Amino acid sequence: MRAHAERLTGLGTTIFAEMSALAVATGSVNLGQGFPDRDGPDSVLEDAIAAIRAGANQYPPGRGIPVLRQAIADHQKRFYDFSYAPDTQVLVTTGATEAVAAALLAYVEPGDEVIALEPYYDSYAAGIAFAGGRRVPVTLRAPSYRLDLDELRAAVTPRTKVLLINSPHNPTGTVLTDEELGGIRDVAVEHDLVVITDEVYEHLVYDGLQHRPLASYDGMAERTVSISSAGKTFAVTGWKIGWVTGSPEVVTAVTTAKQFLTFTSGAPFQPAIANALALGNDYFDALRADLQSRRDLLSDGLAELGFEVHRPAGTYFVTTDIRPLGYDDGIDFCRMLPERAGVVAIPHQVFYDNTSAGRPLVRWAFCKQPEVLQEALTRLQKL
Repeated sequence: MRAHAERLTGLGTTIFAEMSALAVATGSVNLGQGFPDRDGPDSVLEDAIAAIRAGANQYPPGRGIPVLRQAIADHQKRFYDFSYAPDTQVLVTTGATEAVAAALLAYVEPGDEVIALEPYYDSYAAGIAFAGGRRVPVTLRAPSYRLDLDELRAAVTPRTKVLLINSPHNPTGTVLTDEELGGIRDVAVEHDLVVITDEVYEHLVYDGLQHRPLASYDGMAERTVSISSAGKTFAVTGWKIGWVTGSPEVVTAVTTAKQFLTFTSGAPFQPAIANALALGNDYFDALRADLQSRRDLLSDGLAELGFEVHRPAGTYFVTTDIRPLGYDDGIDFCRMLPERAGVVAIPHQVFYDNTSAGRPLVRWAFCKQPEVLQEALTRLQKL
């Protein structure tokens, strides 16, 4: 057989699949892949069951059912004071991963450059490759993971088409500041760039900080593809309900690509997520408080074991530097860890083009029950 397409080069099995398989094979505590070990609110689960029994099992509309598109518009108004028309400015997708892929396919021509903040979620590299683009990394460096705006400006060339921005940022947990977001806005407006924003951790922000969408900055409403999803906020990652919001032109462009990917999905989950988005502030406040306590449990425990801990401002993940324990390669460390200690984590290195910047860093998920986190910490004492 002929060799596979060149754009697939380097896109082998994801690190998440490899590490999750290791977790199963060794009976390890899995702090690798970022999914919670609990289900979402009972009311949301019951809504999905009721929708199945009521017959919501066939293709929903391509842009999503009206009640969910209205709920997404209401959510954007409630939290960020955006006014979106649900019929023309909201698109339901098969998770945020599809939304990012569809947005890249909608805006990136072969040879266009896409600037992404590294370390970056691995599907970004794949999506850029599928669109025929070239990724250009701007590195968030340990331990602060702040965005160097001068480096961002220097990365722009005449071939730059898109800025791909993730905040709250996976895997570092950084939340971009107003100064950083304003700097991104300045670059985007000056160079007439499209900005794709992955905001799936928008409600998982700690220590009194707040997420501010890039679309809210002057000059950004017409050039921003805003993406989020329900999986992280409502602990239903397997449902794969995401969405895009933006101007009618932006949503139409992304829809044009998305309709030939999955067309539509998640029929009985869509009405359930519509109801979930309308939950009271007490739910969102309790979610943040609970996850912050788990972050602190894991961060404090890892620090006591000797890791250099980079405590995150958002997301599900704590990053550590492994060098204080005598290790310097995160991939080797994570492959050794299940057999040595019965715990699985994810090496940062796989999220970088500039691999030396991520070589000694390891990501741990804290979206697990406290007793699971404590068990992992107990096992890690074997190191």
